[in-house]
Amino acid sequence: MGCATSAYVVVGRKDKKRTIQESVVFVLQLRVPVQSDLQRQLKGVAPKTTIDRLTCLRNQIQLVAEDTGGSAISELRTALEEYLSLLTGLVKKKNDGMEGCVEFKWKTLGDGRRGEICFTNLWMEILAVIHMMAALVLTEANSLMIPKYCSASGNGVRVVSTDCRRDAVDLLLKASGYLEFCVREILTRFPPDIKSKLPDDMQESVIQTLSIQALGQGTEIQLGLAVDSQKATLSVKRRLACEQVIYFSQAYHCLSSCELVSHGIAKKLLRFIYWKFLEAKAAAYYYHGLVTDKGTEPSCHVNAVCCFLAAAEILGESKKAGLSFCLAPPVTRAPPMWGVMKHLSQKIPEVAFRKSQTYGYLLEEEEKAMQCLPELPDFQLSLRPEEFELPEIEADTCAAGNQTHLLKEHLDYSSEHHDDDDDE
Repeated sequence: MGCATSAYVVVGRKDKKRTIQESVVFVLQLRVPVQSDLQRQLKGVAPKTTIDRLTCLRNQIQLVAEDTGGSAISELRTALEEYLSLLTGLVKKKNDGMEGCVEFKWKTLGDGRRGEICFTNLWMEILAVIHMMAALVLTEANSLMIPKYCSASGNGVRVVSTDCRRDAVDLLLKASGYLEFCVREILTRFPPDIKSKLPDDMQESVIQTLSIQALGQGTEIQLGLAVDSQKATLSVKRRLACEQVIYFSQAYHCLSSCELVSHGIAKKLLRFIYWKFLEAKAAAYYYHGLVTDKGTEPSCHVNAVCCFLAAAEILGESKKAGLSFCLAPPVTRAPPMWGVMKHLSQKIPEVAFRKSQTYGYLLEEEEKAMQCLPELPDFQLSLRPEEFELPEIEADTCAAGNQTHLLKEHLDYSSEHHDDDDDE
């Protein structure tokens, strides 16, 4: 009750309004099916009931997505899962007659016909479906993580509830599982020349990067929960921050060597990951400094101060990186600072200044120690993508008669076209 999100509205020429959405979780642009004449293209190749259901579900997904802007996530998810089950049945029955005889068209939502693509391969259609499922899950996670004004708080501060944050972690693991499945089970089926023609956001390096960075964001949210918990120790917070650094470092290296990073989604994704990497590194050095400072040796205090000063410098860089991400097209905006980063933005400069003053005499004696940063501890990563497999296909109660039925449909279809040719 009393909660709402906000978004800036920009008025351009002809009073056309454009909303700049807030972005906490990196969200893919939604790609939706375009109506295709599947009945004509698949007649005699698949059972009529299957063709009718494929057509109906595909049209439903398109209409619901366009009518709601993709916000009807539950309805879209249900339709996509049923559609995926039908596609899985066709693939597992090795329905080779469909290859190349049907056009599965897709377009970027809100992009007219400019972003339209066409697949003639069942596995490519499955890739597009699972890609859309991942995009919806990331969208849902983002909506949960956008701070909301709550009248219950009474102070006008935007917050994210604990339940929303925990649900967002689960969604990020699910999205990571979808994307990891695409890399492991689908993209490996395509030769290089086919893969190179896929849209940028379906390229292997981009999908792999998205899967890894989703785990990094899940760890980031866990760190926020730990900061709010009185039971979480400094060691736990340091471990989560260091794991976060590792995830975003892996994601950055996965994408940075890709030729796509000079433009489009890859360029924006790389800036997002660099921003999050710097935030994570600032947090990791801060908590590592707090743990190190508990030692009794002078060197412990010197190393701690080095960590605090590094955290302060990296935090400043992260703010610039965040702005760079927001300005990269399509333009987005980050919500007002809250939670763990608001806490760290206040604590890091304060602690860095106080500790450098306290141990100033040691810093003069240990000038060499100030010239190199202590290494962050290496931890085994905790989060893994949620396991995903293609759905079980429905039992075919009339499998024995299917081939005869399909042959009859095919002969009827051929006969109709032969008669049409004779009439001409």
